[in-house]
Amino acid sequence: MKHTIHCSLLICLAALLSCNRSSSGNASQTVAEKHGQLSVRGAALVDKNGAPVVLRGVSFGWHNWWPRFYAKETVAWLASDWNATLLRAAIGVEPDGAYLSDSAQAMKCLTAVVDAAIELGVYVIIDWHAHYIHTDKAKAFFAQVAGKYKDAPNVIYEIFNEPWDDMPWSEVKAYSEAVIQTIRAIDKDNIILVGSPHWDQDVHVVADDPITGYDNIMYTLHFYAASHKQWLRDRADYALGKNLPIFVSECAGMESSGDAAINLDEWRRYLQWMQQNNLSWVAWSISDKDETCSMVASPASPASGWQDSDLKAWGKIVKQTLNQ
Repeated sequence: MKHTIHCSLLICLAALLSCNRSSSGNASQTVAEKHGQLSVRGAALVDKNGAPVVLRGVSFGWHNWWPRFYAKETVAWLASDWNATLLRAAIGVEPDGAYLSDSAQAMKCLTAVVDAAIELGVYVIIDWHAHYIHTDKAKAFFAQVAGKYKDAPNVIYEIFNEPWDDMPWSEVKAYSEAVIQTIRAIDKDNIILVGSPHWDQDVHVVADDPITGYDNIMYTLHFYAASHKQWLRDRADYALGKNLPIFVSECAGMESSGDAAINLDEWRRYLQWMQQNNLSWVAWSISDKDETCSMVASPASPASGWQDSDLKAWGKIVKQTLNQ
């Protein structure tokens, strides 16, 4: 079924966007206008005034499989109806149809989301959604996007989605330093997110040997609450205790497969823990695959303007959480 965004919905989006403003009392101020250029101070993410800032939002699914969601209307709906202050464009790298085989389509999807986020005043992660190291391709990609978006303070670069578990930190670190050098030659300020080994779970290893010589670097932690319980929070607490800046760039409530039941108790424990530590987070994912973690009910659901019937249980939970 093909769904069309009608004029009435566009009017509704415009009205709702006026609600996605900062809590400063200035009704005309977007989240990005309020916080401006982000930076890292110690282990904390801070805004242009040096005040701690916590961003919360959702990740799009792999662009090569769900390009229909990479649209301004979807960005606008998530910013307004879901109250997301942060979005993540997951630019797939390795599978058929992803960046390595169709870079033009990847850049088309990326540009649609990032341009809309900049226009609407929310923060956005440009995610090199890879599992393996492709240093030269990554450097070329980030040179291109940094050249285009270096003057947009609401852009965040995520240079490695999830290094696989057999990839040591020494390899990930060397790759990361090469890509960071490429970005910093163009963009001196915007936040860069660095992947940690073992699908972004070994932050305790990174904390013992962090990257030095660059500012505004943070390290990603990913969790799926039904699989990754207190032991992963303990690892992260160790890293935070060593002043390692952590950013939760992907998380969800079910098992790490993305399927099975949602563990609401563990999800709530993670929410409380992230709040206590002022950690920004992004929930996975805006997609319509037949799995628990895909938030949209089916391919027949619209690409935005969702009613509750258009969302799976996980989508409803994330929407409710973001609006609390």
